[in-house]
Amino acid sequence: MNDASKSFSGLLTRRAAEIEAVLDRLLSPNCSGEEITRPPKLLAAMRHGVLNGGKRIRPFLVIEAARIFDADMKAALATGAALELIHCYSLIHDDLPAMDDDDLRRGKPTVHIAFDEATAILAGDSLLTLAFDVLARPQSGLDDGRKAALVLGLAQAAGIGGMAGGQILDLDAESSAPDEASIIRLQSMKTGALLRYACEAGAIVGNAAEKERDRLKRFGEIIGLAFQLADDLLDVTSDASQMGKATGKDAARGKGTLVGLNGVDWARNRLDGLVGEACALLESFGDRADVLRQTAIFIARRES
Repeated sequence: MNDASKSFSGLLTRRAAEIEAVLDRLLSPNCSGEEITRPPKLLAAMRHGVLNGGKRIRPFLVIEAARIFDADMKAALATGAALELIHCYSLIHDDLPAMDDDDLRRGKPTVHIAFDEATAILAGDSLLTLAFDVLARPQSGLDDGRKAALVLGLAQAAGIGGMAGGQILDLDAESSAPDEASIIRLQSMKTGALLRYACEAGAIVGNAAEKERDRLKRFGEIIGLAFQLADDLLDVTSDASQMGKATGKDAARGKGTLVGLNGVDWARNRLDGLVGEACALLESFGDRADVLRQTAIFIARRES
């Protein structure tokens, strides 16, 4: 690992710790606002599904995109935490027997294994709604216009035309043979929508101009494609101990992926191309976007 890689790895670890601290506070036993009580079992399941490590790449993107515009760090952290709550809710539900039926997540029992299916469903539901609570809170430090833009963007990224819609397309792909365009569409929804939102949300927090916001949104779209392609590649080339979850499941289910369609060598070449496209979009930001450039490279070359 060279010095630049070590520096980036250290920053990723520090940001993950900062987000973890915010998430820990959000998931404390203390009620917020008009809440009546926080049932201990439900709270424990939510904490199990959220406070279990992970790179926190989505909030990392929010923070580093916001930093390009010298945004308030507290607002960026809160926005990143809200996005991570959505991501963790989706993982809890994805792991359910009715969906991907996984027993492991980040090397630990999934929520429905550690607790039960009903609790896992309610934990996911509660994380989903808590995310919008966090974005709407007065203490975010953002004006109402930016809060509304963040709430609207996250709702659309997570819903029928984004992550949730992509998930059902992904389930349908197990019983059909989707072509390349169909695979790209479902992946841009299931995985890419939240990564695209992360980059745009950072620009919103930073009060960026519309042109800059659009540029970061497009950057997020491209690294979203790279993230899923790298994930599908790892599903073929890695093992469960390396990934912290079961691997080889896509092929076992006959699920259509770009790796399965075009092969490993094609996927690696395509990842290089996507990194080039993503970095080109950041040229106008100069040195301020160095961390985002490194993030694009990290996403494409990650090993877990």
